[in-house]
Amino acid sequence: MKCISKKTKGNRIAVCIAIISILLTGCSGENYDFAYDPELEVTSFNVLTTQEVNTADPFAYDLCVVDTDVISDKDLDMSQITSAVLFDVNKKDVVFSKNAHEQLHPASLTKVMTALVALQNGSLDQVLTATDSVLIDESGAQLLGLKNGDSMTLDQALHALLMYSANDVAVLIAENIGGSVDNFVAMMNEEAHRIGATNTHFLNPHGLTEDGHYTTAYDLYLIFNEAIKYETFNEIIHMTNYQMTYYDNEGNAKEKTLETTNLFLKGNYEVPGNINVIGGKTGTTNAAKSCLILLSRDASGQPYISVILKAETRDILYNGMAGLLDEINK
Repeated sequence: MKCISKKTKGNRIAVCIAIISILLTGCSGENYDFAYDPELEVTSFNVLTTQEVNTADPFAYDLCVVDTDVISDKDLDMSQITSAVLFDVNKKDVVFSKNAHEQLHPASLTKVMTALVALQNGSLDQVLTATDSVLIDESGAQLLGLKNGDSMTLDQALHALLMYSANDVAVLIAENIGGSVDNFVAMMNEEAHRIGATNTHFLNPHGLTEDGHYTTAYDLYLIFNEAIKYETFNEIIHMTNYQMTYYDNEGNAKEKTLETTNLFLKGNYEVPGNINVIGGKTGTTNAAKSCLILLSRDASGQPYISVILKAETRDILYNGMAGLLDEINK
């Protein structure tokens, strides 16, 4: 045991008292009182009596959050579907989740972000004019058939983009709203990160396959959740047919009748009872396979967002989505 003399111990106590005094009173030796005055904005009175407290909402306070698979129904076969989610929009509940954060090709589900950025930065009556950039020659690509000099309003373009999934119209929107396709894609990525879709990276506005162009089912939920805040977006994704007239570079009218690519809306596949599919966006490429994102409502009108990525076939996609939506009824 180490011994300490009373004198040494006393000196140490005195030093400690001196240090504490300096810390409490400041080096200048002046005292700073916390005024107890109800008329001052910051006082001990207000700290003790005020009932109003200002707080910052956490980033995801109004969002569904998932960090693991949530698979409750053993009868729901998702074996040939890579990723799927179902979220209760109002309750912020995760009803179903499989590989929600796996990065995959989104195909034309990319166009949800294209529409969102266009709605944020353009006006519906804005006239868009095509350049040679709209001439896409990829085999199997869905095209409206735009030529250099063709023009239409943004409102018309959004119908062709979301209903008909026209890839050349995606380029038309990108060049006219962003100034260039590259700049518009940068705007898409900036918006993705702003809303928390940090597992997403876009390289084009249409979703045709490129290495490094990817997203996740969860990020698509975030993007779609922002897009449905726009009435125009909700109206378009609910439509089954649309008649449009646009013009070539000499002012000649071009007529086009569009039909939705959503086979639930067309009646090709049956929706579970008590579920109303409002609309959504389809996507298909060899890399992405069959994809679908939907806004649906239950019998009481409560909204749900569902996403399926990389279903092996179209039948598997729609039957899988029907099974997923039926989870709402359980």
